[in-house]
Amino acid sequence: MTNNSTQFQDLCVYQKPVDLGVPNVLSLAWLTAPAWPLTTVKFKWTLDYNFMWSQIGSLKPGVTFEAQQVEPADPDDLGANQIQFDYREGAFTFVHGNAQGTPQLGSLYIRQLGSVPPGTATVGIGMSNAGTFAVPAQPNINLVLTPHPQYWVTAGTFEQGEVLSLEEITNEVMVPYDSTFDMKAVLGSDNRWSVTAA
Repeated sequence: MTNNSTQFQDLCVYQKPVDLGVPNVLSLAWLTAPAWPLTTVKFKWTLDYNFMWSQIGSLKPGVTFEAQQVEPADPDDLGANQIQFDYREGAFTFVHGNAQGTPQLGSLYIRQLGSVPPGTATVGIGMSNAGTFAVPAQPNINLVLTPHPQYWVTAGTFEQGEVLSLEEITNEVMVPYDSTFDMKAVLGSDNRWSVTAA
């Protein structure tokens, strides 16, 4: 990403919850970096998924999700696409175990056990060890998240893990990865994006 605007800004890559399958899920500022005018930053990632949780009670735009535990996840492996979220002896933790129902390939499952106090923690998924989506934790809820990654970029003031208000982002553009793994997004002096193959 290149900042050809006239101001210092944080460049941000994030994903939108398109067909994710969970209501009220929030997008996080996934990858961010500050950039002065006429400078370029490079973001690299892999398609490695993770389960994540954070002990924050109120999940709203501007709050930063800081993962307190990260566990590998794989939607294409029935042994690695499900996990349990527990609260025992005064602390939250992930526990390896099966979700309820019949898990299917292509989705990620977080079974929140009955011990989880409502309004005290947040669970979600990430990619490449950085959070992408989060939702408030609730007892006795089995979350089924079916990721279909769409990558978007924007500029402004962002911190990695920050809960985004997608309705308030006005200078965004989707970055399609149709036939390449390298794309270039340039923010022009008019604060409009152009995206091309690198």
